[in-house]
Amino acid sequence: MRKISLIVIHCSATRSNQCFTVEDLRACHNAQFHGKGIGYHYYITRDGQLYQTRSEAEVGMHARRYNAHSIGICYEGGLDEHGRAADTRTPAQKAALVALLRSLKVDYPDAKILGHRELPNVHKDCPCFLPSKEYSQLNDNQKLGKADFLSV
Repeated sequence: MRKISLIVIHCSATRSNQCFTVEDLRACHNAQFHGKGIGYHYYITRDGQLYQTRSEAEVGMHARRYNAHSIGICYEGGLDEHGRAADTRTPAQKAALVALLRSLKVDYPDAKILGHRELPNVHKDCPCFLPSKEYSQLNDNQKLGKADFLSV
């Protein structure tokens, strides 16, 4: 079993008025990673649909130098209709993301939740918001149990 110390959130860097399905993501990553599949462990589309796109036991391909000990989550979007970086998460995506994070914190209570941009030496806007701030309560509550997850 891998030792997970980070949960890294990403955006797909697609415009808010364009669809980027899980199939689109798969094609993009297969081209980028020479047929090795999607680099993120989870993908959340605008309608809040959550896809597990890689086994948690498998090392991801989403954050160079951090993949061995992290889980990668990506949401569809991250650019406004003009192509500028923006937090374009829908209410459904926000709900799906927080539910996923709560679940992951049960399995990986010591993992810190960060955005890709919050990793050292990363010079990107991804995921276009600050997960460490938005999810600070989950980061501070290092010992969530199954009962806490079910009651939230």
